[in-house]
Amino acid sequence: MKIPFQLDLTGKVAVITGAGGVLCSDFAKAIAECGASVALLDINLDAAEAAASEIRKNGGVAIAVKANCLDRDSLMEARDAVNRELGPCDILINGAGGNNPRATTANEYFDPDALNDPDVQDFFSLSPDGFKFVLDLNVTAAFLTTQVFALDMAKAGKGGNIINVSSMNAYRPLTKIPAYSAAKSAVSNFTQWLAVHFANANIRVNAIAPGFFVSNQNRALLFNSDGTPTARTEKILRGTPMARFGESNELLGGLLFFLSDAASSFITGVVLPIDGGFSAFSGV
Repeated sequence: MKIPFQLDLTGKVAVITGAGGVLCSDFAKAIAECGASVALLDINLDAAEAAASEIRKNGGVAIAVKANCLDRDSLMEARDAVNRELGPCDILINGAGGNNPRATTANEYFDPDALNDPDVQDFFSLSPDGFKFVLDLNVTAAFLTTQVFALDMAKAGKGGNIINVSSMNAYRPLTKIPAYSAAKSAVSNFTQWLAVHFANANIRVNAIAPGFFVSNQNRALLFNSDGTPTARTEKILRGTPMARFGESNELLGGLLFFLSDAASSFITGVVLPIDGGFSAFSGV
């Protein structure tokens, strides 16, 4: 993997959740290339192991660990495995998250006809369990994972670095996905809270807010089965001044900047948009 600039993370142990996914597996590869030992946590162990294996083939140190970020006991077991194999966590990337169809409306705007159509999932027929699941997947997961892994940072007294993954939804909610928008807004707020809380422990907490990137989770929403863009893709690109989707490697500069004590030692509580101008564009 080509990284945007060199950073020496030798001797550091990085824990990355959601590491079996497209974006977070690239985070793991970049951090490993900088010399850190990396633990790739995911509920899908096979996906995490595939990325970890690639890192090892390229000379890095990486382990895959199965972890459910909504289960404290699972996270405690994962922490024990990381400590046993690599040592205590110095860097935590809270990458686990996502949306769910049960918390997604079919229409962007209220449609009176949908009230009488059982086949259309409108706001009033959204599943409360689905809504709560999305909040938990993004916010509670970050809370529990930080609670478990930042404890070693706090006890060691050597500082640390936590990076959360927010979203453009945190700035302005996107249509159709109310739970995900609310959840990512909470992630940004939680990032700021943690930054203040841990400031006297020299544990810096920041977040990146990706714009639109193609991943396994959203591919079906962005492209039709024949590879042509969906109507939603066309709207997204019209609202992105750079008129394209981001590439996963374009997140690495912001990530490594936050991980560099030389470059960002006085930066904490910041949410950095990496979005091709989406958050700056008024639509006019």
